[in-house]
Amino acid sequence: MLTSIAISNFAIVESLDLELKPGMTAISGETGAGKSIMVDALSLCLGGRTDAGVVRHGEKKADISATFEISAYPAVQHWLEERDLENESESLCILRRVISKEGRSKAYINGRPCTLADLKEAGSFLVDIHGQHEHQSLLKRSAQRQQLDEYGQLTDLTRQVREEYNAWRKLKEELHAKQNRSAELEAKVQLLSYQAEELAQLDLKADELESLEKEQAFLSNIADAQYKAYAASGILRDSDEGNVCSLLHQAIQQASAIHPPTKELENALEMMNQALIQAEEASASLNHYQDTLEQDPGRLQDVEQRLSDIYDTARKHKVLPEGLIPLRKDVEAELNNLSGGEESLEALKLKEEKAYQQLTTSATLLTEKRMHAKEQLAQRVEEQIHGLGMPHARFYIHCDPLEQISANGYEEIEYMIASNPGQPAQPLRKVASGGELSRISLGIQVVTAHTSVIPTLVFDEVDVGISGGTAEVVGRMLRAVGNRGQVFCVTHLAQVAAQGHQHFRVSKEVLNEATVSKVESLAQTNRTQEIARLLGGIELTEQTLAHAQEMLGNVQLQ
Repeated sequence: MLTSIAISNFAIVESLDLELKPGMTAISGETGAGKSIMVDALSLCLGGRTDAGVVRHGEKKADISATFEISAYPAVQHWLEERDLENESESLCILRRVISKEGRSKAYINGRPCTLADLKEAGSFLVDIHGQHEHQSLLKRSAQRQQLDEYGQLTDLTRQVREEYNAWRKLKEELHAKQNRSAELEAKVQLLSYQAEELAQLDLKADELESLEKEQAFLSNIADAQYKAYAASGILRDSDEGNVCSLLHQAIQQASAIHPPTKELENALEMMNQALIQAEEASASLNHYQDTLEQDPGRLQDVEQRLSDIYDTARKHKVLPEGLIPLRKDVEAELNNLSGGEESLEALKLKEEKAYQQLTTSATLLTEKRMHAKEQLAQRVEEQIHGLGMPHARFYIHCDPLEQISANGYEEIEYMIASNPGQPAQPLRKVASGGELSRISLGIQVVTAHTSVIPTLVFDEVDVGISGGTAEVVGRMLRAVGNRGQVFCVTHLAQVAAQGHQHFRVSKEVLNEATVSKVESLAQTNRTQEIARLLGGIELTEQTLAHAQEMLGNVQLQ
């Protein structure tokens, strides 16, 4: 609830700091004194529209702050925590608005700068303002639906339907996207399938290309290798015309005949003997190598065909031959990813159908409970507005079936009113006058006050156009709502003001050639005088004072 409001340099208010209590607070004052200033300031603090004209003349800025006790409202606490706007004291929420004389404004929640949208949203949790010409929520179908659901204690079920709807819509969109692939995507799948099949048929192995190229080079040069191996072997040992081995034999014989032998000569003989051994072994290796060589034209043709297939495929896919193996892996992976969607399509479809079935079950239950709650709410609201000077009015709550299920269920809610006999019921937003709307709003609030999630209700001159017994009924209704929460009522009627748990009087005076509005909390004596003034005007008689005391006394006995 609203525990205090501080106003500085707003309109004709220089400085105002009020401590507020639960229950019904009546606000009265003479015409032109600025009874609605507090309401207007609170409206700005809740994110209402403003301009430079609200700043007190001669001042640089207007500053308004409102402090709320929110310990009993976890939804507000959760909203603040989500946005990192919570107060050090979790039980408090402080909204603040500063407006410069140039018309610029700044918004704060718990001392932290915030957007105007955040201020409005926070305010919507905390206060609902009802005025003769302005109703923040009553005319909105969404607010009417919320009010009905709160009255029928359907808030949890409503949240469940909304969550199930969002989950189903997400699955449906995902399913729709898979079912409606573009032609380009389908063509891509076909191309990938062809590429994967072609690469699989080629089935190139790691290191196969290098091995084939070496084998192809070897098979192509067998004849030349045989000739050169034969020639090399002949040079070493097999040639009758002179060869390395025979020449080494001769050299060894000549060197061995030198006397006396020296160390240097012995070294030379040893090296020649080693060379002879190496030459003979090399010749033997060449002969063996020559024996292993066998021309195979068929194998050469196979190898060259395989290489040709590899090179042709690489050119076709615009990669180097060694890039064919990673290409195959990429193509198969992408194809599996796309083709795997077809396997998950059925599973996704079943999941979507299951989610829709769950949603329809919950929404059907919600509809059934709404049908029951709307009859009770309509009947009770109608009873209330009959006592508010509209004895022939008929109040209905219409459930308009939707063509498709929505996040709010199978129907839209619309408040309907037939103000006079013989008139058809029409939407409340279209036919109710300002005075009628105020009274209907009051009747609804009285009925739904115990289920409302908004802690503070403000009624700005909702009693315009009524008097006498109806005024007393209005006062009692407002007090009844205040008994369950917190109500502020700006009024000019004694019958309404007398019902307040506390009473503020607004007055204005001229100080230092400037008009100043002030608000004072009335003690019992001053309150009697204010009620008497509302009853009989400026001149207070003993009769009007006695009447005022009687009215206040009767309220205490209720």
